[in-house]
Amino acid sequence: MPKVSIIMGIYNCSNYLEEAISCISKQTFTDWELIMCDDCSTDNTYEIAFKLSQQDSRIKLIKNEKNLTLAPTLNRCIEIATGKYLARMDGDDICHPERLEKEVQFLEKNAEYAVVSSFMNLFDEKGTYRTVSYKAHPLATDLADKSPFCHAGCIIRKETMVQLGGYDVSEKCHRVEDYDLWVRLYAMGQKGYNIQEALYSMRDDRNANHRRTWQNRCNEARVKRKATRLFSLGVKGYIKSLIPIVKYFLPSFVYKLAHRNLK
Repeated sequence: MPKVSIIMGIYNCSNYLEEAISCISKQTFTDWELIMCDDCSTDNTYEIAFKLSQQDSRIKLIKNEKNLTLAPTLNRCIEIATGKYLARMDGDDICHPERLEKEVQFLEKNAEYAVVSSFMNLFDEKGTYRTVSYKAHPLATDLADKSPFCHAGCIIRKETMVQLGGYDVSEKCHRVEDYDLWVRLYAMGQKGYNIQEALYSMRDDRNANHRRTWQNRCNEARVKRKATRLFSLGVKGYIKSLIPIVKYFLPSFVYKLAHRNLK
């Protein structure tokens, strides 16, 4: 049985999928399986994924009968995963060759942690423009500030994910399913760690802000309120829950400037 099951929901990422799979194939840690689930792509993503699955027996490919969005798609991957650990990866991103090795080594040596991730580089067609850093030891009191882990670059113990019941597939968690997962994980007494180097790189193009709809901002605010309530974070926590709403009303050029220069 593979030690790591990489779960990947894919949707209309035909231009980048081969590059993403290539960086997995070049990992120094080789005891993995990759489970890709196509969420009814309208381009040739599925055809490319099928070709790649024929080239490596460690790659498994499934397909949704209808578009389900990310959370239920990942839950389908989890259902057939056979690894001790679950690693996330997106079909248009890349990661460091030692990413899996370093994250697995950490979890093997530190049984008290349920999840491990790292810093994250943001890049577009012009290259890397920002590195997002995270606290090494996020606390429950940090959960009203922001999502404390790079989701796509994380590894979580499968037994923990099963105990959590997977990702929440309700509409109120759409596009914040990872943030909600961390709140529930800490609420059950678990914790995570961030390796203090960038092992993952996320493609964050010029259209990223347009995908952050009113509903998505409301969902983020809802998760912050949930964390505030569960961990008794008080008035400051409720004030922080309003930040996503304020961001929605920022002019695009202001948000873009802050997004690219914030450290």
